[in-house]
Amino acid sequence: MHVLFVEPKFPKNQREFVRGLHAAGARVTGIGEAPVAALDSELKSWLYGYEEVGSVCDEGAMMDTVRRVQSREWVDRLEATVEAHILPVAKVRKAAGIPGTTVETAYLCRDKPAMKEVLRAAGVPCAASAGVASADEARAFARRVGFPIILKPRSGAGAADTERIDNDEQLERAIRSHGIDRGHSIAAEEFIEGHEGFYDTLSIKGEIAHEFVSHYYPGVLESMRERWITPYVITTNRVGAPGYDEIKEMGRRVNRALGIGTSATHMEWFYGPKGLKFNEIGCRPPGVSVWDLYCAANDLDLYREWGMAISHGRPDSPPSRRFAAAMIALRPSQDGRIQGYEGVEEIQERFGDQIIDAHLPPPGSGTQPIEAGYMANAWIRLRHTDYDTLRGICEEIGKTVKVYAA
Repeated sequence: MHVLFVEPKFPKNQREFVRGLHAAGARVTGIGEAPVAALDSELKSWLYGYEEVGSVCDEGAMMDTVRRVQSREWVDRLEATVEAHILPVAKVRKAAGIPGTTVETAYLCRDKPAMKEVLRAAGVPCAASAGVASADEARAFARRVGFPIILKPRSGAGAADTERIDNDEQLERAIRSHGIDRGHSIAAEEFIEGHEGFYDTLSIKGEIAHEFVSHYYPGVLESMRERWITPYVITTNRVGAPGYDEIKEMGRRVNRALGIGTSATHMEWFYGPKGLKFNEIGCRPPGVSVWDLYCAANDLDLYREWGMAISHGRPDSPPSRRFAAAMIALRPSQDGRIQGYEGVEEIQERFGDQIIDAHLPPPGSGTQPIEAGYMANAWIRLRHTDYDTLRGICEEIGKTVKVYAA
């Protein structure tokens, strides 16, 4: 099978998808923005060919590139795994006659108001939501739903540019800052109180081949706004427990309603006083290398499993569910440059057997703003056979490790 893979070099973990396809026996031609000379020897060893393009989001340039490859030989698949690439690649895929995720599915997984309209019609419980493109529409939504509400980009990922609005004064500021008063359309949503988690799948021809359930501590919006918080994510090894049945059933209904075929998905949910509520879904793997946690927790090469799904239409190995796994983000005391760490040796002594790997930028390294995400600065990844024990370890690390910057 010949697979065109979009942007194999950046971000860093993109190479793992190339490796997974290669390991599954596919011939992989990369399409990326970097010159071929910028690819390292290992990445090149997994590639059958490579095509440079000015922008992988430029549909015209991508179409020309794909047609050039098709003129030389048959292309079976055209795949992308980055949120911003999914819709433009789907349009090129359709125009080039290559099977895969449809334009409709890509659009519905990208545009939040349209997504929730379809899912509500399918009986999936969602927060109240609407697309608003004027000050009057934003005010009307707030009156109808009541504060607090959430304003976010129609097609954003993570918590980028997402804002909680608690009163009329904040709403008026947001109407101006988001450009709503100038006709810019954004998503307005009911604020849902409750615990936040995510349900990730690898589906093959519409059927879920692999599934994983993970939890945020605390929720994403709070974590990405408050420096003092040491947030962490845990993927559970209790996926078969009855308490997760409702989440798994909702995930299947969402995938069916949106027409997910052979693809990874990343679905976020809330559970609180109003019960289980769907939040949003991406037709791609989760960010911040969460698949690495799934691999470490389950004695599984999920990237190869994805390669098998794309190339052969079947999974190859079941997950062991032997471990729960976590990633904890360690925030610097302020923006600037790293000065040093406190508590790292103690944590290594106490929990070294549970640590998978860690990233501790050396003193002198520049910091990233906390809203850049869980892996923007220092982080530690761990695993343990017991979920609750692992959660306790994460809490201890959050209390013990300090990252000083100036």
